[in-house]
Amino acid sequence: MVLAVVKRSGVTEQFSRDKVVRGVRRACQGRPVDDDALQQLAQRVEESIRAAGVAEIPSHEVGLAILGPLRELDEVAYLRFASVYRSFSSVEDFEKEIADLRKAMADKHGDESAAGA
Repeated sequence: MVLAVVKRSGVTEQFSRDKVVRGVRRACQGRPVDDDALQQLAQRVEESIRAAGVAEIPSHEVGLAILGPLRELDEVAYLRFASVYRSFSSVEDFEKEIADLRKAMADKHGDESAAGA
């Protein structure tokens, strides 16, 4: 099935993993993230979008699909991407996102500790 992305301008174009990689690569600049990891992220994004079972998806939804895997891959790159994608406009926006990241990490480590007990 051909997957199309509807941009904000209304223009429709075919989904491109390469375009996902290029967008995420900018956020990962200077971070210890290799091309294989970026390719895997793009594959996960495509799989999650295809799982929705729709032929067309708004570009905004592609960005949302990137956030989760990128957060797992590299938190600094995630913050960079999220700050642009979500149009952070203040230090408070960053502080809130960092607090959410810390909470998620604490919850994750708490779950892992409980599973090991």
